[in-house]
Amino acid sequence: MFGSVDLNLAYSIGFTLYVATGVVFIIWFHRLRKNAEIWAGDLQRRGPGWAIGGWFIPIGNLWIPRGIAVDIWRASRWEPYAADGRRELTLLNSWWAFWTAGTVVDWTATRLYAAADTVDAYVTAASWSLAGYALDITAAVLAILFVRRLTSMQHAKATGMLPTAR
Repeated sequence: MFGSVDLNLAYSIGFTLYVATGVVFIIWFHRLRKNAEIWAGDLQRRGPGWAIGGWFIPIGNLWIPRGIAVDIWRASRWEPYAADGRRELTLLNSWWAFWTAGTVVDWTATRLYAAADTVDAYVTAASWSLAGYALDITAAVLAILFVRRLTSMQHAKATGMLPTAR
């Protein structure tokens, strides 16, 4: 017990929320990938199943879902076959950069904790862990913005609404 907070309970709740959010995100991602097939199926380099499976391939999950996200993005914009606009993919790329960096730093922190046998080693591991949390929080905020933007794009396209000025 740490004060009045049971750390095991806190970590369990945090992990449960992380997994639940991941499941909802992957379901959303798969649905948007299926929509993209309707608007520009020939731009989709991977089948809809990859929108789920790509997240679970070790090492491959560091780039496969990003490629699928780019394909979905292009199909979801008003003119799917137009060239990418300047900075058009900035939000997507920023989210992805923070997510992959957070993943790598979290993995490193886990390895450092497992090998720690001195106070200094634990401090180093904790520093890596805190850096991972900062990257994860930034990635989460960017993911929310990405989800909102891409959902909005698909909604506008599905309903025939004109895109808003940027």
